[in-house]
Amino acid sequence: MAATAVAHPNIALVKYWGKAPEGDNVPAVGSLSITLGGLTTRTRVRFDPGLAGDRFRLDGVEDGAAARRVSRCLDRVRDRLGVRIHAEVSSRNDFPTAAGLASSASGFAALVTAAEAALGGGLDPAERADLARRCSGSAARSIFGGFVELRPTPGGPRPTETRQILAPDEWPLEVVIAVTASGPKATGSTEGMRLTERTSPYHAEWVRLSPAHLDEARRAVLGRDFEALAAIAEHSCLAMHAVMLSARPGLIYWNGATVACLHRVRELRGRGVPVFFTVDAGPQVKAVCLPEAVPAVREALGAVPGVEALLHSGLGGGAEVVE
Repeated sequence: MAATAVAHPNIALVKYWGKAPEGDNVPAVGSLSITLGGLTTRTRVRFDPGLAGDRFRLDGVEDGAAARRVSRCLDRVRDRLGVRIHAEVSSRNDFPTAAGLASSASGFAALVTAAEAALGGGLDPAERADLARRCSGSAARSIFGGFVELRPTPGGPRPTETRQILAPDEWPLEVVIAVTASGPKATGSTEGMRLTERTSPYHAEWVRLSPAHLDEARRAVLGRDFEALAAIAEHSCLAMHAVMLSARPGLIYWNGATVACLHRVRELRGRGVPVFFTVDAGPQVKAVCLPEAVPAVREALGAVPGVEALLHSGLGGGAEVVE
């Protein structure tokens, strides 16, 4: 009753920020993302009838706070499959954790995939995505690879639908990530969303405009229109952070190097380099580009003062069982 799964973080190009009022961790808005094959979470789950409770280690260290969230996620899998056995879970990331690089997305996608396989559940990707979304709003997208869309579906068989809209090799973009602070962020995403919903005067407008942003991005992806995707992705990123900044107190996830990297990306694009930026709830800048632009992007971002490291990834596949 054990299995190991790998999953990759995903980066939203059209952002998700906020929860729907009906609960069960349903996103307030749809989102469109790319799955990063170069960054990986590897998670092993072993169910043992002799355990009195769930156990969790992250990168070899027991984490009590994270263990409670992992246990709640396992409860969802157990409830779905009618099992009442505790599990021992060990997980490793090959990239910084809780630092704005979507480690919760890959982590819970790998957890659900490994746990379900260990119990022999035979759930299809849509069912696994629904379970993963309940554990972490963006984890549903990491069940799939390439370009992925998640959208609320009020009145449907499930509250959300997640689907791949292009496979990784159908439009092989590259991502250069400028790491400007590798430690955990001060305000987690869930806490930040709740604060924004309660206090931002702009949050309702963010929700209202989201379907149009999603439609624009989907058309750009299906048409392989890099300029159109760059325009909507940067707009969605800046709009999300504007809503965050308008909370009380304002959420400032960026640092000086973050802002400098944004300017550098726009300077590159002004010189004809096919690249655009996006930033999630953290200080790291993701520069999305065509493959031929990678050397220029790496050189430019690597020269920005305050950039601690550069990560590079192509697009990758969805969560899968490896043993």
